[in-house]
Amino acid sequence: MATPLGWSQGGSGSVCLAFDQLRDVIESQEELIQQLRNVMVLQDENFVSKEEFQAVEKKLVEEKAAHAKTKALLAKEEEKLQFALGEVEVLSKQLEKEKLAFEKALSSVKSRALQETSKKDQLITKCNEIESHIIKQEDILNGKENEIKELQQVISQQKQIFRNHVSDYRIQKQQENYMAQVLDQKHKKASGMRQARSHQRPREK
Repeated sequence: MATPLGWSQGGSGSVCLAFDQLRDVIESQEELIQQLRNVMVLQDENFVSKEEFQAVEKKLVEEKAAHAKTKALLAKEEEKLQFALGEVEVLSKQLEKEKLAFEKALSSVKSRALQETSKKDQLITKCNEIESHIIKQEDILNGKENEIKELQQVISQQKQIFRNHVSDYRIQKQQENYMAQVLDQKHKKASGMRQARSHQRPREK
C-alpha cells in the first residue's frame, strides 16, 4: 500500500502498515470462520463425536472473539488514520499559508532592497556631481588666485617703476635746481663784472 502524501515512513506510515496487516488478519480470520462453518455443515451431514463438535465450536467462538477484537482494533486504527490524515491536511494548509506569507515577505524584502539600491545609486551619482562641481570651483579659484598673484606682481613692478621714476624725477629736479643756481651765480658774477668795468671807464677819460 502506498504511503499517503506528506507522511514519513516512521510516523504515520507505520499506522498504515499496521492498518494493512490488520486487514490481512481479518481476511484470514473470515476465511477460517467460513471453513469452520463448512466443517460444521459437514458435521451436520456426517455424524461426529461430541468432543470433536465441542472443540470445533470452542475454536469457532475463539475465532469470533479474536475477529471481533481485530475489528475493534482495526476501527481504532482507522480512527487514528483519519485523525492523522486530518492533522496532515491541517499542517499542509498551514505550510501552504506560511509559504505564501514567506514568498510575500521575500518579495517585499527584494522590492525594498531594489529601492535602497536605487537610492544608493542616486546618492552616489549626486555625490559624484557635487564632487565634480567642487573640483571645477577649486580650479576656478586656483585660476583666480594665479591671476591675483600675477596682478600683485604687476602692481609691485609698477610701484617699483613709479618709485624709480619719482627718484629719477627728484634727482633730475635737484640737478636742474643746481644748474639753475650755478647759472644764476655765473649770471650775477658776470653782471657784477660788467658794472665794475662801466665805472672804471669814465675815470680813465
